[in-house]
Amino acid sequence: MTPPRARTWGRRGYTPEIRVRGRSRRRTSIAALCCYKPGERSRLIHRPRTHLLLKGARRSFSWKDYRDLLVRAHIQLGGPIVVVWDNLNTHLTAGLQRYEADHDWLTTVRLPPYAPDLNPVEAIWSLVRRAMANTAFDAPDDLDHKLRRELRRIQLRPHLIDGCLTATRLTLTRPTPPCKPQ
Repeated sequence: MTPPRARTWGRRGYTPEIRVRGRSRRRTSIAALCCYKPGERSRLIHRPRTHLLLKGARRSFSWKDYRDLLVRAHIQLGGPIVVVWDNLNTHLTAGLQRYEADHDWLTTVRLPPYAPDLNPVEAIWSLVRRAMANTAFDAPDDLDHKLRRELRRIQLRPHLIDGCLTATRLTLTRPTPPCKPQ
């Protein structure tokens, strides 16, 4: 991961520099769900995964990884869930769509294309990146530890998760039941 940069204090005319070692043979991916239910505290459910950058190896989450995250969310939340997906190609795979169709506890809604401002999870990533700005990691394990710690910090502060929903200007409303034909 290329270290994010932010402003810092330093002597005038001397730019602080941090040397960063070359490429790692690992990649860390994280999938997260912001969970909202009227009358209850907001929750963040996430799953980090480390990928080895070997020839022919997968470098991101597969649809099965997202399926496992949905199953974990269903177990933790204890009821049916409505998932609002962005248009990531993995979210659109046939395997994940079959899984969504086969389970009645899972309802999916798609965001319009190129609408990151409607996705509360994008604001979560902004909070995580801001907390990691100007940090150089000695080892990939240090990066993993910092990511988990920041996500845990957000989990323990539901008002931050609520703020991510507020930033999208979307509101939670109870779905209206379908009209019965007369």
